[in-house]
Amino acid sequence: MNGENGEVGDSEEPVPLPTWRSNLHSKFQYYLDRSVPHLLRRWLMTIGVAMIYTLRVYWVKGFHVVSYGLATYVLNLLIGFLSPNVDPELEGLDGASSPRKDGDAYRPFERRVPEFRFWYAITKAFIVAFVLTFISVLDVPVFWPILSSYWGFLFVLTTKRQIVHMIKYKYNPFRIGKPKYKGN
Repeated sequence: MNGENGEVGDSEEPVPLPTWRSNLHSKFQYYLDRSVPHLLRRWLMTIGVAMIYTLRVYWVKGFHVVSYGLATYVLNLLIGFLSPNVDPELEGLDGASSPRKDGDAYRPFERRVPEFRFWYAITKAFIVAFVLTFISVLDVPVFWPILSSYWGFLFVLTTKRQIVHMIKYKYNPFRIGKPKYKGN
């Protein structure tokens, strides 16, 4: 703007930081969108990132609290990945939805956390945890066997609850596609 009268002039140039950030975000989103169909390559890359993180933690022999937080976050994502988008327990209480019979119609399993978001969140989590291993303040001294056993206990409880939920409401998140008729 030019001084007092508030006219827009040619002397105003775009601020370089926002445009640089916008361009970087556009390029990142472009490559992220292009990676969608490459399921195996994406997961192999994530396994590579996880191995680099594991080697870093092993090499410095520390950051057990960061690893515990990472493992808990990944467990939370896994439970979301294995859970249906609409919880059958809550669907019956809704009242707005019509009651369904077991053989009413085929409804495919829809995840609470889709595969791409699951992959993206896990990859980001490992990268952030890797960066956190370079901050020495976060290397809190803990007795890691107790932390590991507590996480194992947490894992068993949450997966048991999820498996019981799957059996109770008869859904299988590992089935791919619509069931096929097999004849006599």
